[in-house]
Amino acid sequence: MEQLMLVNVTEEIVQGLVKFLLYGNEYQTFCHCEQCILDITAIALNALAPRYVTSSQWRDTVFREMNTPEHLEEINKQIIRAIHVIGSNPHHRSEPNK
Repeated sequence: MEQLMLVNVTEEIVQGLVKFLLYGNEYQTFCHCEQCILDITAIALNALAPRYVTSSQWRDTVFREMNTPEHLEEINKQIIRAIHVIGSNPHHRSEPNK
């Protein structure tokens, strides 16, 4: 029997894309501290519908369903919006590590 799990596929995708975008050419000067990355991820996830699954088989199916230009465009839009929100108002207290 397959091991049961609880996974939000949207969260997996957003976490990967946040790091991909932040380390791309456009956001090289943006803060890469853990606090900023988590804040960006949280803001983007709050704007997107969660897609929870309970098995790796369903995870793979939902991942494929979400890996379309339409879904990825909306996810990227929300991540970019979150980057600008946090860039204007970071929550870290001291000078972040870049």
